[in-house]
Amino acid sequence: MTKVLVVHGAGINMRGKSQIEIFGPDTMEDYSNQIREYGEKLHIDVDIFHSNIEGEVINKFYSAHEEGYDAAIINPAGYSTGHPALVAALTQVEYPTIEVHISNPASRGASSDIAKSCKGVITGFGLFGYYIALKAILDIVKD
Repeated sequence: MTKVLVVHGAGINMRGKSQIEIFGPDTMEDYSNQIREYGEKLHIDVDIFHSNIEGEVINKFYSAHEEGYDAAIINPAGYSTGHPALVAALTQVEYPTIEVHISNPASRGASSDIAKSCKGVITGFGLFGYYIALKAILDIVKD
């Protein structure tokens, strides 16, 4: 079974509690539950991780590398810019990473430094963006 790490970046724990006009009412728990459902539907083993501490996120990416994960998805949120150590870590793991954003950061004039190290970026499709990413991973890892 394909094994995928999903990382909720800095501030995702505040989803549904603030900036609802941008990200909607769903909480981090809602995100995780929906992602798990998508994983079950696609027969993907999903491991979900969150931290507001960059070093913990980096360590999780490295441990997933050591444990043979097939791919990762990251919603960097607060890690989108100004985190060169995280960008570097993504280039050091063997598996592909896809960046997902619930909203479209470009519509607010934002761009992500993390995207430079990712296989692809999916933005603006709400939680369905995670399904798109998981489907893409199935195609990527079979090649």
